[in-house]
Amino acid sequence: MKSLRLLAIVFCCAVIAPWLRADHSVSPPPNILFIFADDVGQEVLECYGGQSYPTPHLNELARSGMKFNHAYSMPVCHPSRLTLMSGKYPFRHGKVAWGDFPKEAEDQTFSRYLQRAGYATAIAGKWQLCLLGDDPLHPRRLGFDQWDLFGWHEGPRFYEPMIYRNGKVRKDTLGHYGPDLYQKSLIEFMKANRDQPFLAYYSMALAHEVTDDLNTPVPHGPFDRYDDYAEMVAEMDRAVGRLVAALNALQLREKTLVLFLADNGTPPEIIIRAEGSDLIKTPVVSRRNGMDVPGGKKQLNDAGTNVPMIANWPGTIQSGQSIDDLVDFSDVLPTFLDLAGQALPSDHKIDGFSFASRLRGQGASRRSFAYSEAAVTAETRRCGA
Repeated sequence: MKSLRLLAIVFCCAVIAPWLRADHSVSPPPNILFIFADDVGQEVLECYGGQSYPTPHLNELARSGMKFNHAYSMPVCHPSRLTLMSGKYPFRHGKVAWGDFPKEAEDQTFSRYLQRAGYATAIAGKWQLCLLGDDPLHPRRLGFDQWDLFGWHEGPRFYEPMIYRNGKVRKDTLGHYGPDLYQKSLIEFMKANRDQPFLAYYSMALAHEVTDDLNTPVPHGPFDRYDDYAEMVAEMDRAVGRLVAALNALQLREKTLVLFLADNGTPPEIIIRAEGSDLIKTPVVSRRNGMDVPGGKKQLNDAGTNVPMIANWPGTIQSGQSIDDLVDFSDVLPTFLDLAGQALPSDHKIDGFSFASRLRGQGASRRSFAYSEAAVTAETRRCGA
């Protein structure tokens, strides 16, 4: 009888042990709220020493999470987005036209991989990987279940914007402010998908100036001009607070990684108003740690490429961390796959290294250099550890 009882115990342990290991040793994949700001250098945020613009919501995200000091972008937006989505540096794709995405890489974006891992995916705001009027279903091929994206170089992005929703131009934007609509779209998406892993990608219009190459300039805002840089920064920070508040209301904060990142440095000037067909610009100079810092967008130096990056994930990321690991934009794809528990296919070679171990508190990123290039065939920059 004792032998039978012992045999039964051994059998139960053999059956239950693997379940216990699977259930408790591996964390479930987190939701990902990815907030990608436009034209925002480190000097803009108070948590990086900025003194010109109040950024209370981003300050709190950094205070209660992890701030990266050495995250590197490309110096302008299209190469940054190409690297971000593909995990490869722009020159790897050969000659790519401005505002285009290589056909052979469409099935290898972080959004496509997350879809395969069971994530619901949505994007709102800026696309810039094609003209949506020419290819309105392009975001679907790159792995997004739904989207609300403004018509890049087709119409306004801020006041009464031209927005493509899932391939069709929306007819309900009259009297609305674009960033409010992009945020509302993602909040509704997170609410609808709260019971499964999701990627909510807010590709901000803020704080980029208005479209500058239409025959007729886009309409002014409510003050008979375009928003200035300080006003756009205020709206950017408010958007971060609004999306985080939505996660709190949905009781998803501890299940969600919030990653804030910017696509390149601050612009040296922005369009402030239109006088007929003439566009009037004003300089952008920000105060940081007691020094005036002109915008460095387009420059292959820290002013153009060393961008803010903040990660926040209550219960996983310890608060108040300031991290000196090197990170560049090719690292986002492998990090998202790592968090989702997915391995990159062995035949898919990328330039990125996952920094998920740093987010989990298990060790530093193994990247030893960060890379930037202005365009596919332009000057390049490599930053050593």
